[in-house]
Amino acid sequence: MRMMARWASVAWAVAWAGAAAAQGLALRFGPADTKVEFTLGDVLHTVHGTFQLTRGEFCFDGATGKAFGELVVDAASGASGNASRDKRMTSEILESARFPEIVFRPDRVDGRVAAQGHSQVQVHGEFSIHGAAHEMLIPAEVDASAGVYTTTLKFTVPYQKWGMKNPSVLLLRVADKVEIEVHAVGRGGT
Repeated sequence: MRMMARWASVAWAVAWAGAAAAQGLALRFGPADTKVEFTLGDVLHTVHGTFQLTRGEFCFDGATGKAFGELVVDAASGASGNASRDKRMTSEILESARFPEIVFRPDRVDGRVAAQGHSQVQVHGEFSIHGAAHEMLIPAEVDASAGVYTTTLKFTVPYQKWGMKNPSVLLLRVADKVEIEVHAVGRGGT
């Protein structure tokens, strides 16, 4: 099944490459240029951590707002600086052995992305985590310069509402939502 998903991604890239080059953007996001951060509040302190992007591509037609692509995060890569907490998060909460990827697949952009300078848009799409897909509308800040698009996305994942375990134990009580912030640099062109 993973092989079919990869082939579908390749087929999509080929099909959209010509259209994106003619009327929109085709961007690639790499792990080295992308930072996925999470914040989870609890009674005593706030936990901060990161996840690692595996791959990312994004095509967007500025005339219609239609978008396509995916940002894929390794669900087992969660790191908060505490090895036992991270192991529990990835194995028991995210169940990364069963659900190894966290994926956002955009389908439209609301607003105009400037070829140069700052833009504020909203990206609509499907966020898949823990074996389930959820529709999301994510605010995005975009700074463009010479074919490089620096993007910041901020959103909330109500993980408990979406069927994942709450990691609270005894007196340690954590929030039932986690805040996500993604900083990504996409390279490509119009």
